[in-house]
Amino acid sequence: MTKRLLIKGARVLCPANRIDSTMDILLESEKIKDIGLNLNVTENVMTIDASGLMLAPGFIDLHCHLREPGFEHKETVKSGSAAAIKGGFTTICAMPNTDPVTDDATSIQFLIDKAKGQPVRVLPIGSATKNSEGKELTEMAEMVEVGAVAFSDDGHPIANDMLMRHALEYSSALGVPIIDHCEVPSLFTNGQINEGWIASRLGLQGIPSAAEEQMVDRNIGLAKLTGGWVHLAHVSTKGSVESIRNAKELGINITAEVTPHHLTLTEDAILHGINQEGAYKALNENAYNTMAKVNPPLRTQADVEALIEGLSDGTIDIIATDHAPHASIEKLCPMQEAAFGISNLETTLASALSLVHNKKLSLNRMIESVTSSPAALLKASNNKIGQLTKGFSADLTLFDLDADWIVDVDQFVSKGKNSPLNGEKMKGKVVLTVYKGQIVYSNISKDLVSK
Repeated sequence: MTKRLLIKGARVLCPANRIDSTMDILLESEKIKDIGLNLNVTENVMTIDASGLMLAPGFIDLHCHLREPGFEHKETVKSGSAAAIKGGFTTICAMPNTDPVTDDATSIQFLIDKAKGQPVRVLPIGSATKNSEGKELTEMAEMVEVGAVAFSDDGHPIANDMLMRHALEYSSALGVPIIDHCEVPSLFTNGQINEGWIASRLGLQGIPSAAEEQMVDRNIGLAKLTGGWVHLAHVSTKGSVESIRNAKELGINITAEVTPHHLTLTEDAILHGINQEGAYKALNENAYNTMAKVNPPLRTQADVEALIEGLSDGTIDIIATDHAPHASIEKLCPMQEAAFGISNLETTLASALSLVHNKKLSLNRMIESVTSSPAALLKASNNKIGQLTKGFSADLTLFDLDADWIVDVDQFVSKGKNSPLNGEKMKGKVVLTVYKGQIVYSNISKDLVSK
């Protein structure tokens, strides 16, 4: 008989079921068997004393990059999966910017096959256009039939208005969203960081807020026209939040995500983070931090505050990592040559909890934004995930709300060590991740486990 797992005495957080209480939870045969007070199970069970710890549904990431095939020097399905469970994620959605691009049923099946046996649920996102070139739509129905849960050209906006219209019409018939990187290409040309005083000081081409906001407004208009579902990736500006809020009030079919770095960092991070060896100073005379180069760029404090407010009131639906691992050589170089992106599956929880500790976001809303809210957006998935309910998949994350730790990228299990948080003191850490009833990551004291 398969051994059962009983977690006792945790503060259980399940926004979907409005649970915030000290409870026990019993897992059996990959499912949640029972949840309640003082569960008494004595035979064939492993018991974990989780007193003082937080227990939530396994986290869900709607936007990450696993890089395989084609860019295995940055990340692989295996290394990305390991990073995910260390960060408390039990479901991750892989973007299609691979080589070749994930733009047909065969490439979707490749990812599904590659993910078999991994300690996390990997769901594929297919490219909306062939080779993500924005010229011709892919065979969406075939990809959904195989397992695609959404479509996106990832870092490439679908700039052609008529093509985006048709993409929305086709995808809406399939019940899945078009995830769009909102950016007007002509306003982005050679952009490096946020357009503002820091860009001027460093002599770098800036990326204006209007580059995002104009495309957000275009997408809202097309969603209204077609009734199709647009999901806006990594929203970064105050103006975008205002447009999304207005669109939702009008009942337009639009959802949105925000990353942990856009919620917690500003463009000032570009000027900080020089490492102890002085590598950046040696390579970059103006001592800027390429680890903070991301697209869309880190913006201003006013933008950060608007994003937090938008997440808090539900204008922005979810937190998504936009985990973008890169090889060191792609970041330790001049800003104009550096790759965009941050490796953050392993720091997302602590980043998000910083808003809770600073009383800018409720703990319930933070947990909702990485559990039941993204689960609701995965309409093409039949997996029972995102909530602690009898019969649902036994995917759980146990974390210490107040654990202090120092970010050390050398300790990342992701191949990507590119984080502007290296050396930062954080609060809040995953101690146990359970996927389908099996412990797949553990940093819990052995004294708390009995067999």
